[in-house]
Amino acid sequence: MIFHQIIFGPVQSRRLGISLGVNLLPTDAKICSYNCIYCECGFNTSMREAPIPSRKQVAQLLEVKLVEMKAEQKPLDVITFAGNGEPTLHPEFDKIIDDTIELRDKYYPETKISVLSNSSRIDKPKVFDALLKVDNNILKFDSAIERSYQIIDQPMDKGKKISVDWLIEHLKKFDGQLIIQTMFLRGEYKGEKFDNTTPEEVAAWLDALERIKPKQVMIYSLDRAAPVDSLEKIPSTELNSIAEKARERGFDVLAAE
Repeated sequence: MIFHQIIFGPVQSRRLGISLGVNLLPTDAKICSYNCIYCECGFNTSMREAPIPSRKQVAQLLEVKLVEMKAEQKPLDVITFAGNGEPTLHPEFDKIIDDTIELRDKYYPETKISVLSNSSRIDKPKVFDALLKVDNNILKFDSAIERSYQIIDQPMDKGKKISVDWLIEHLKKFDGQLIIQTMFLRGEYKGEKFDNTTPEEVAAWLDALERIKPKQVMIYSLDRAAPVDSLEKIPSTELNSIAEKARERGFDVLAAE
């Protein structure tokens, strides 16, 4: 499912409420620093150079939409940066966040700003600082076991050598000002079976959360079509059991069914 607009929605989000989406990537391609096997946008189209919206274009289109919604007295819970890949890949991501905060304060001051990021660029100072400015800094952490992380998320920048240990160390630097988002699923990919709901996986994940200390944890499973047919959605009973284990450790957990 490719998002063919820069500003899309609003839609009803399972985790965030009424959400107006912002896509900072090409409207005709999926380009991401990960190649997650469960992504609703499918696998990466390529890592080719492709037209992306300018900072000015994003601000103009967002303001038009907010003015329109305000005139129609439509509710809005959150402005969410998501779309066709990793939003922090945009070279002016930090400045776009500043523009969005200004527009939000002008038209919908009670509305939250969220960023759905795969965590792959949190080592970049401008990205890190921008993420600290938003209300919901939602960062992906799908497994604390290296083999599962590599199968599920498939980081594309091999030169960077992103690993579970790398992620934990950089996520800790937010000093709790982040929300961890984890996709739970099981299946098989290229002949390798995986399941990040096993007791070993959940124990490692909980230990990692203890080190990261997020202010909230969001867990979920498949809700839309994925590019790999063998993936299995985790039943709500299992998801809630995992959520309860995290709550027992003192974490605020939202389990999206």
